[in-house]
Amino acid sequence: MARIAVTDGMADDAVLILQEAGHEVEFLEKNDQINGFDAVVIRSATKMTNQAISSAPSLQIIGRAGVGVDNIDLVAATNAGILVCNTPSSSTQSVVELTIGHLLASTRHIPAADRDLRSGQWTKKNLKGTELYGKRLGFIGFGRIAQGVGNVAKALGMELHAYDPYLPFEIANEHGCKLHKNVEDLFRNCTHISVHCNLTDETHHLINSRTLSLMPGLGADGTNCGNHIVSCARGGIVNENDVLEALQNGTLSSCALDVFESEPETSHLILQHPKFHGTPHLGAATYEAQKRIGFEMANLLINFFNGITPKSVVNKDVLN
Repeated sequence: MARIAVTDGMADDAVLILQEAGHEVEFLEKNDQINGFDAVVIRSATKMTNQAISSAPSLQIIGRAGVGVDNIDLVAATNAGILVCNTPSSSTQSVVELTIGHLLASTRHIPAADRDLRSGQWTKKNLKGTELYGKRLGFIGFGRIAQGVGNVAKALGMELHAYDPYLPFEIANEHGCKLHKNVEDLFRNCTHISVHCNLTDETHHLINSRTLSLMPGLGADGTNCGNHIVSCARGGIVNENDVLEALQNGTLSSCALDVFESEPETSHLILQHPKFHGTPHLGAATYEAQKRIGFEMANLLINFFNGITPKSVVNKDVLN
């Protein structure tokens, strides 16, 4: 029997699966209480720092219920011999749909129209939008989620472009996506950019005043559609101060963010700009995704404590 701490919530059915397998599950409010536990299950809110990891010498595995692991000190976990695993596929469809929702909301001014109506204004003449059809959608990172967004975008008539230095050409070709050699070339060719990469030293503030200034503003179909940014990936890839400036000076026509550099974010001035709209990190926040994530995590932990190495190990060096 293993003692499993859960710090950011877990589906009831998944907890029951773990308990029926003979494991003890305890919900904690803080990760500084994990001493004595064999495993901890976290989402994006919990930060597994070096201090938190070193305070739990009995910890064998950190389960990230979701995809991104930038809230985990992977070096500290690896040095301590602790496996870090995520659930990379369970939330894919939910994030795909939210990304498409933000794209449509941006280009058709849905948030602005709603705000105007609620304030008693009928601003139809001021809210002429543009179609996604015939425009180029550029992906920063073209993994599982981006490919799903690409499938929907193609159905809407968009051209697919991507910058992903780790992606084999064959995979991009299968999806009808043009790969660019550098991120600057992607920005020069695309009026719509969607972020789908991890937060690393390389990608921190990758979207900034310089890259935004390269965007053409004119669609591949000749429409003056402006420039649009959407990110449902990780906070910190988008430089929010630079984006705000770009919205103010007209370089950007819209920006939609589901993730922020500092979360929870409620005070940044970008939130007040009329051409910005956002959501509070809702990418995986659907009933379906949370159920899949819970089941995947529960089975992952059961297998681990039965001596089976999970396939979604992030810090593979710990296995050597």
